[in-house]
Amino acid sequence: MTADPRRTASTAGTGIDAAPAATGTAPAATALAATAAATALAATAAATALAGGVRGPDALRPLTGTVLDALARGAADRDGPLPAGGPAAVTERVRAACAPFLPEHGTGADEALRTLVHTVAEGAADPADPACVAHLHCPPLAVAAAADLAASALNPSMDSWDQAPAAAVVEEETAAALAALVHPGRPDPDALITSGGTESNLVALLLARERARAAGARTVQVLCGTNAHHSVHRAAWLLGLPDPVTVGCRSGRMLPDALDRALAGVRGPALVVATAGTTDEGLIDPLPEIARTAAARGAELHVDAAYGGPLLFSDRLAPLLDGLGSAVSVTFDLHKLGWQPVAAGALVLADRRAAAPLGFEAAYLNADDDTGSGLPDLLGRSVRTSRRPDALKIAVTLRALGRRGIGDLVESCVEAAGTFARLVDDHPAVRRRPGPVGISTVLFRPTAADELPDAEGDETVAAVRRRLLAEGRAVLGRAVAEDADGRPRLWLKATLLNPRAREADLAGLLELVADSVPAGRAPLGGVPAGGVPAPAPAAGRVPAPAPDPPPAAAPPGTPAHTRPHDGGTR
Repeated sequence: MTADPRRTASTAGTGIDAAPAATGTAPAATALAATAAATALAATAAATALAGGVRGPDALRPLTGTVLDALARGAADRDGPLPAGGPAAVTERVRAACAPFLPEHGTGADEALRTLVHTVAEGAADPADPACVAHLHCPPLAVAAAADLAASALNPSMDSWDQAPAAAVVEEETAAALAALVHPGRPDPDALITSGGTESNLVALLLARERARAAGARTVQVLCGTNAHHSVHRAAWLLGLPDPVTVGCRSGRMLPDALDRALAGVRGPALVVATAGTTDEGLIDPLPEIARTAAARGAELHVDAAYGGPLLFSDRLAPLLDGLGSAVSVTFDLHKLGWQPVAAGALVLADRRAAAPLGFEAAYLNADDDTGSGLPDLLGRSVRTSRRPDALKIAVTLRALGRRGIGDLVESCVEAAGTFARLVDDHPAVRRRPGPVGISTVLFRPTAADELPDAEGDETVAAVRRRLLAEGRAVLGRAVAEDADGRPRLWLKATLLNPRAREADLAGLLELVADSVPAGRAPLGGVPAGGVPAPAPAAGRVPAPAPDPPPAAAPPGTPAHTRPHDGGTR
């Protein structure tokens, strides 16, 4: 008997009673379709499984295996600190691998994770690679990343106790431990968990404004060095405060005498913002002198120690932050020298009562009768409402390593900066910016750039950086800072946050820079004097894009947010 071709064509693989062909192909097709349907159903089930509850870990286990495999494959395929090719090439590869980003029908959990995670890992800037040193961008510890997985699966929201019963206690105790680290002699310090330095600085200025208003003043005047992070100026703008008064710096550090002169012209409440670990150089303002100057003029002190705060974990390095205890508030990040996944920040307060202005009542979160009956009020712990339990990964890391263990990691990065500075000083093709080494940051530039006029020399420095980026061989930062002659110049920046970086890794990074300097007087991508083309990039690598215009020199007193500045991870 021959099957009706119309029924076979229209119903094969659907399970509808198509007449089987004499060759038996229809039953085979039906079986294949059934298998495909079962596979699709399983994929859909995996994609809609919940992460929490008793069964959540069983659903997560195979998916985390897929993620780990994709991470490993992506890192191997990238084979370096950064994907080669620059923005256009990365964009093309991501779109080719992942589009459409909203398909009509899903591909299932395994395929989606495998494709997207591999693509992002292959195209990542990897701070675990010793040649990825541009920013305050740390390689997170595996233990912290694992804790972050638990936070995502449990998904507490830190705006009310009934969404985060145990997580609220972990946050409270972790905050208390950090507060005691910064203010060991204070009777009742506190810390608010934040998303990082930008939020911490914003809240610090907000609380200063509210203290000023409570004292009968209209506002507060902020004073900060020209070395201050741009978030200080941005916070003043967001809060409607007067433009900060910028205080002069020498060799990247605030001048106490200049601060005293600036404070003499301020009428009313003032908040001095000092920096313990500048983004561009890792330098620490003279905190004891600044604290005395501020106190003598009746001003309060806030210290932005987003970078330098974790020096307190080390007995040997903690004295570098002498004077920090005089601050009413301290910005303290752990996604820099704390090796946490972003975000992990804190605003430490010398007195917990300083946070009172953040109090706010929303009946569905902290009704009076609920708090009166003993339910903790979490809403006043942040300017945000929904918040991740970022304290969990911090608490796990503190418990796993202890203060001394974290201090050892901090010391290793500080020592690496000293080693790198020595290697720069000993290398004939590069030179270091004169002055002390920052916390773990070193500024340097090719000596070939010094043989050119200032603008062309800066163009050469910028082009070396971009060539290494385009080739995917190194991720170096850039900063404008004074040279020994007092003139601002562009420097390459190495911010060393990898505690496993070896001296051989650092020496190799210097050789990459030296090998990327063009012969002749023209910047990379151009033609040197004499018309001889610049050396071609290594085989398989793409040429660097044309250089940016030279950076403009910032006149003394220019606000920090208008100066050339690498923002870091805030």
